Amino acid sequence: MFCGPAEEGVEVPRMKREIIVNSSLVETRVAVIEDGTLVEILIDDSHTQNLAGNIYKGRVLKILPGMQAAFVDVGLARDAFLYVRDIYEDVENFEGLLAGGDEGEPENDEGDAPPSPGGRARGRQAASAPGGRAPSEHRSAHASIEELIQEGQEVLVQVAREPLGTKGARITSHITLPGRYLVYMPTESHVGVSRKIEAEGERSRLKQIIEEINVPREGVIVRTAGVGRSKSEIQADFEFLRSTWRGVKLKGEAATAPAMVQKDLDLVFRIFRDLITKDVTRLVVDSAVEYERCMEYTESLFPELRQLLFLYTEDEPIFKSFGIEREVEKALRSKVWLKSGGYLVIEQTEALVSVDVNTGKYVGKHDFEETILKTNREAAVEIARQVRLRDLGGIIIIDFIDMARQENRDKVMADLKEALKADRSPTNVSLLSELGLVEMTRKRVRQGLNQSLSQTCAACGGLGWVRSVASITHQALREVEWRMARKALPRIKIRAARDLVEWIKVEEAEIVEALQQRLGGEIELLVEESYPAGKYSLLEG
Repeated sequence: MFCGPAEEGVEVPRMKREIIVNSSLVETRVAVIEDGTLVEILIDDSHTQNLAGNIYKGRVLKILPGMQAAFVDVGLARDAFLYVRDIYEDVENFEGLLAGGDEGEPENDEGDAPPSPGGRARGRQAASAPGGRAPSEHRSAHASIEELIQEGQEVLVQVAREPLGTKGARITSHITLPGRYLVYMPTESHVGVSRKIEAEGERSRLKQIIEEINVPREGVIVRTAGVGRSKSEIQADFEFLRSTWRGVKLKGEAATAPAMVQKDLDLVFRIFRDLITKDVTRLVVDSAVEYERCMEYTESLFPELRQLLFLYTEDEPIFKSFGIEREVEKALRSKVWLKSGGYLVIEQTEALVSVDVNTGKYVGKHDFEETILKTNREAAVEIARQVRLRDLGGIIIIDFIDMARQENRDKVMADLKEALKADRSPTNVSLLSELGLVEMTRKRVRQGLNQSLSQTCAACGGLGWVRSVASITHQALREVEWRMARKALPRIKIRAARDLVEWIKVEEAEIVEALQQRLGGEIELLVEESYPAGKYSLLEG
């Protein structure tokens, strides 16, 4: 049971996790709270499609040898992007995905299994070619994309990363089917156990179970939810995923590209697949309809979860009652205050995310180095939380406050890595440099929280800055001077927003008077209420 005593050899939960579900006709939102702190927000909008995990039958439109990639039409608004490393490298078996052929090559599941020294786990098995022919030799890992696929070829692919900005979806032919306890990889032969399962006894037990049930030697990784589960439970999940894959192949064979072959589960069902672990103490839902769906799902598949389900019936909105709305608003700001008085500044650009750590109001008591250490250690934990909450991805640069002692740097790095262990997305953290910089990467699958809930500012165009009133005023007066001098105008009108007119009257009155006297003309100021701040126009005569 989820709340019962830990079994011998099984990891003891390190935190208490609550899952809060807010369901409405507009959207479904899921909040994950760990030890009373909001760490993750998932949103399923009725107006947008969640594409990650969907499987499509696509057609290769254009191969780009210079980029070692291809554009594939899978039926989305923008063509999907297939990189050479994401292509199943045994061509006969790759085509066999649509023709009922054998499976072969492995790939790690989102960092669950340790990578090989070359960066990708490779564990091939001999695969018979369709029609009983001898298996072809595997292509080189450095084969060019022209050797692997051709324009017009139909391919079975899965969305690995949703469209971001102007970029189309990134797709892969390495299909992964996540289940409750396993991740099934039909195009692989790698067998592994999640790195987050640290107890050696449990790792060995799970590996033994997989060896016994995985007679075809297909790609399988045991998820953290598999801890403590019996052989029969894991085998049932394995057979279910194999059956699902057989259905996907049949639908793929019958479909005409471009077409969607399988859509991933909706957000509520993904909760049970991806979020429910032994750390979860309760799942609270504010919709009677969704509560009944969850109840049916648990009673048929996970009866032990029944005691964790609660229907929220209070008058106050559930996210407001749990303080989640306030935390979401904070997560959209660039400045994050720490309890000690220090703060973080998080800035997102197209290329990377920068995080700057500052002592702020915190001045410490005695030792300056201890003051910095305390701020940095607190910041490390908060950065890990913000990365998950904001769903930041790609390259992340953290600028910690400089520390003189190596042991203090080690403490900060240990805190950061420990806090990141709870993150479901794979992360890779570099060493802390002498300048206090840390480079880390985090797998990006979909748009971050800021991109999901915000839009580009109409005033600044997304820069975060607009020209000052003084600067715009000087520009307007320069143009007035040029026109009156060149055209000998007797009068010119400055029609402008109220902020500009008031600035000119108060701060630039002497300049306006000097221009009128020198150029022998009149400058008239007119307030245009319909103009946004900073806008002006000039009227001659």
